[in-house]
Amino acid sequence: MSSDARQAYDDFYRGTSRRTMRYAFGLTGDLGDAQDLTQEAYVRAWQRWHRLREYDSAEAWLRSVIYRLATDRWRRLAVRRLFAAKVPPAGVAPAPSEDTLLVVAMLRELPAAQRRALVLHYLLDRPVDEIAAETGVPVGTVKSWLSRGRSALALTVESGERDA
Repeated sequence: MSSDARQAYDDFYRGTSRRTMRYAFGLTGDLGDAQDLTQEAYVRAWQRWHRLREYDSAEAWLRSVIYRLATDRWRRLAVRRLFAAKVPPAGVAPAPSEDTLLVVAMLRELPAAQRRALVLHYLLDRPVDEIAAETGVPVGTVKSWLSRGRSALALTVESGERDA
């Protein structure tokens, strides 16, 4: 790979890695899983960089890879997670705030499509039309997912306030 291509990839990584990590964490709710998915997605991007750098939105491609990897992981690990002991993730990354953990816990209760739309829209500031293009559904479907997801989150917050 040429030095220009390496530099372009380095710039791409530096410019997108924080958003990509937030997206992965929003989808999984687990810092270790998010780090693994993000790393795997960037490895795949590196392997395909000669084609990927020509894409209109290489970052959207990266998010699609992360979403597919997360879905595959959920399928494979569903049974194992029921029995696995929770081990706090090790690393240099700062621990998420209590508010972030509460939001992620509430997001986990939503269907995957609604969770994905909410994470893209509110954590990554993606407009509805970009989300529709990335997910391959009509704009109206994305709006529906966002509306239903917000309603479900509001109900969860209200019930939590009543219980407190």
